Amino acid sequence: MKMVGSCWKPAVVERFVRNSNVDGASGRLEGLLWYKDLGQHVNGEFSMAVVQANSLLEDQSQVESGPLSLSELGPHGTFVGVYDGHGGPETSRFINDNLFQNLKKFTSEQQAMSTNVIHKAFLATEEAFLSLVKKQWLTKPQLAAVGSCCLVGIVCGGTLYIANLGDSRAVLARSIKATREVAAIQLSSEHNASIESVRQELRSLHPDDSRIVVLKHKVWRVKGLIQVSRSIGDVYLKKAEFNREPLYPKFRLSEPIRRPILSAEPSITTHTISALDQFVIFASDGLWEHLSNQEAVDIVHNHSRSGSARRLVKAALREAAKKREMRYSDLKKIDRGVRRHFHDDITVVVLFLDPYLVSQSSIRGPKSSLRGGGGVSIPTDSLSSDAT
Repeated sequence: MKMVGSCWKPAVVERFVRNSNVDGASGRLEGLLWYKDLGQHVNGEFSMAVVQANSLLEDQSQVESGPLSLSELGPHGTFVGVYDGHGGPETSRFINDNLFQNLKKFTSEQQAMSTNVIHKAFLATEEAFLSLVKKQWLTKPQLAAVGSCCLVGIVCGGTLYIANLGDSRAVLARSIKATREVAAIQLSSEHNASIESVRQELRSLHPDDSRIVVLKHKVWRVKGLIQVSRSIGDVYLKKAEFNREPLYPKFRLSEPIRRPILSAEPSITTHTISALDQFVIFASDGLWEHLSNQEAVDIVHNHSRSGSARRLVKAALREAAKKREMRYSDLKKIDRGVRRHFHDDITVVVLFLDPYLVSQSSIRGPKSSLRGGGGVSIPTDSLSSDAT
């Protein structure tokens, strides 16, 4: 991979300044909905939205634009992370604080982005969370039962890397020249027991366990406990020493764990970005529960870029209200906690791809960091699009 240049080219500066139709640096809040309608990243623009349903927000997310290594001279690009927690927010928050830093560390060592770098960053994050559980086992044993799905997208050097654990999803929108429409192409592999191939994989890995997957209340679950087969955390299903007292009885298995039941091995794919690729939707499963891949792509394609993520979240909420035979306006009045009976936490990041900027892999773009919910917003360049 070519190393990046040390300065902007004037033409690129002009392009970013001209397209700087963005809202506040930290986004905006509307009830339980947080959103950033339009921001800019090294390779184009992005839109971001999060709606809370749980008493504590279990979804975490981030968009990082700029150096993908610890060195300013390392590769520049865009990092998107969507972390859908379960059992609590601790694991998703931990990933938000550590995964990107681990990625930068390993990218610095190799001086390039690669699937191996991403793989090492995922496993280092898993090991670090395991260490935290070990340290707090006597005082906070229930931390062993907290986990998170983890979806990552990285645009670097004209390549889009997708890495996934769990059932969040990345969907690419590609133009169809003949019709001027867009096709939805799913880029991520999912790990949910509702998928037959996932159940088959689990059974092949655990041939001596007839109850590795169980149909419980019409939903397939791993050991009758959890839907996803891969995650970060959930160490009570990975290490036998954490599946015992003082962990709550509902999490403890009656038989000993001979091998890890869940995996932290991400599915990683690469995609060479073409001029026909318009945008990628990264979202937790709360969105895909209510919208199909093509429906989501069409909503983004048929409207302006600004507010795309917020538009998708609201479309999902309207569908959730419709399924319960209620009005969207009434659904919005329901408070967190109770709201979880109607829909999940939902996180959406729409990453627009500018072919010109994607092709200029040797050019540095605006550096910024934004976390879903406005937790962190750090413009680090005078030309950052997040400046108001």
